[in-house]
Amino acid sequence: MLKIKNIAVFASGSGSNAENIIKYFENNESINVKMLLCNLPTAYVLRRASNLNIPSVIFSRNDLYKSNNVIDKLLYNKIDLIVLAGFLWLVPENIIRLYKNRIVNIHPALLPDYGGRGMYGDNVHKAVIADGKKESGITIHYVNENYDDGAIIFQAKCKVADIETPESLAAKIHALEYEYYPKIIESVLMRL
Repeated sequence: MLKIKNIAVFASGSGSNAENIIKYFENNESINVKMLLCNLPTAYVLRRASNLNIPSVIFSRNDLYKSNNVIDKLLYNKIDLIVLAGFLWLVPENIIRLYKNRIVNIHPALLPDYGGRGMYGDNVHKAVIADGKKESGITIHYVNENYDDGAIIFQAKCKVADIETPESLAAKIHALEYEYYPKIIESVLMRL
């Protein structure tokens, strides 16, 4: 019998990547987005998940860092892979140890450049443009104890135009994220 592999998506914001991932796997017989975990009760991603019939768990800083509440939910739901989709908190060591090489993240730049604390969303795009870079892109990587520091799984590039704005660069980056992130998640799961 085919074992279904379960994904937990962690998100903090609007959730367009989370929605894209959920839709990508909704008819997959061997991969299931089992749950969404969110640290922000007002995040729009919660509405997206609800609209797609994905159960959500809202957790606090204490739930994540000072208790086993989050780990218990992951274990209870038999999660095989954790996918970060705009999740802004550092994943604690106890979860990283339990899910070694089974937590993936996407970053809106070509790591190791423009990574680290505070480097997300428009902060990244503004820095890329300010530095006069001719290309940017996405990096999908494993998660370790440091922001944007885990082993790189995949990168895709796009050109940065001379008249680029943070908004226009974000649109290019989002297109790459939507195209590649679900496919790379699928390939990682197939190797588990």
